[in-house]
Amino acid sequence: MIDEVLTHVAGSAWALPLMFALVLADSLLVLVPGEIAVTAFGALAVTVGSPPLLGVVLVAALAAFLGDTIVYVVGRRVGLDRWAWMRGRRVSAAIRWARRRLHRSSATVVFTARFIPFARLAVNLTAGASRVPAPRYLTLVAAAATGWAVYQAAVGAIVARLVPGGPVVAVLISIAVAIALGIIIDLIVTRLSPARETPPPERLTPPPRSAPSA
Repeated sequence: MIDEVLTHVAGSAWALPLMFALVLADSLLVLVPGEIAVTAFGALAVTVGSPPLLGVVLVAALAAFLGDTIVYVVGRRVGLDRWAWMRGRRVSAAIRWARRRLHRSSATVVFTARFIPFARLAVNLTAGASRVPAPRYLTLVAAAATGWAVYQAAVGAIVARLVPGGPVVAVLISIAVAIALGIIIDLIVTRLSPARETPPPERLTPPPRSAPSA
């Protein structure tokens, strides 16, 4: 029965618009499962045959690009501390990280942040508030959104081809794999970031020595 429901949803004219709305909302609200939606529809594209996998990638990329662009414009218009959620612990920490990294390696930061919800929100807000030139920045955003959409849809499609079973099995396993990969990416970035932010050795000063006792 669940297989039939998923088949009906996948073949519906509302399938891609629904995914578009989830991905767009995910770019703005963080907690909406945009990645899961793209992965699930990538799996359905293989197991059910609809929506087409190329359509999943293109619609997801467009929604991600528009969402990130809106956040960039919000940062440009209102700054980084007008609303209470911007001053929350996790968002504030992500904004501080984005400020340190954005102007030194913007391409790397934009691509990395697209895969980490709070990081992408912070990077886009910070880029707007810092007046990073729109043409260059939004070109990077478009490339990152496309890479993200290909990756998320490919996870679902590959799992669906490798794992026997109907749509339910393919969707559940592909979502689990996508979540696991997301956690791994987040852990890797978290471990690497402090090392990159450590001051160079020549700037470190040894603690003063205690005076010898008489």
